[in-house]
Amino acid sequence: MISLTSEIRTPYHTWRARPKMLALCFSTLLITIAGSLLWSFAACMAVFSLYLWPGLAFLRQGLRMLRPLWIFVVVVLIWHWVTGALLQGFEISLRLVACVGLANLVTMTTRLDDMLTVTEGLLRPLGRFGLDPKRLSIALALVIRFTPSLVEKGGKLIEAWRARSAKRPGWRIVLPFSLIAIDDAEHISDALRARGGLN
Repeated sequence: MISLTSEIRTPYHTWRARPKMLALCFSTLLITIAGSLLWSFAACMAVFSLYLWPGLAFLRQGLRMLRPLWIFVVVVLIWHWVTGALLQGFEISLRLVACVGLANLVTMTTRLDDMLTVTEGLLRPLGRFGLDPKRLSIALALVIRFTPSLVEKGGKLIEAWRARSAKRPGWRIVLPFSLIAIDDAEHISDALRARGGLN
């Protein structure tokens, strides 16, 4: 869901990382606190237009990156349908799509090292409490960078299970998926050490 930088060049790519990330925080806060179905729908349409502005190719790529979000929307709608608050479920779902869509747009149009620089600057005050801002920003970058990769590998693991068994995978893939994540973490750790670590 959280994508890497898009290779399709857009006007958003030329905008500086700090204003984009500040705008993301402000917009997400505004979408969250201004509660109404009409407002949530308008926010979704605004985000859709932001994807559409650079062209249809960028819109298709953005929507493809948001595809894993549908399962969360379905769960929210089913829960609110069962509890008799379906309109509220639609409102929450629209807000969710708008907020995640904005975050996805920023990550698609901002280089990871630029986001790292901004994040490290914001985390610098935590150095007074013994926390290393550089380590924290690297950790955040690794989460952003490898979440799509792990999601893809998890999907392939599920497909492999289904090809060999009629049973639903469920908890049975937790162990192999954990081993995949640990193996990736080991490779990343080796790569960081080979480049001098975090110093």
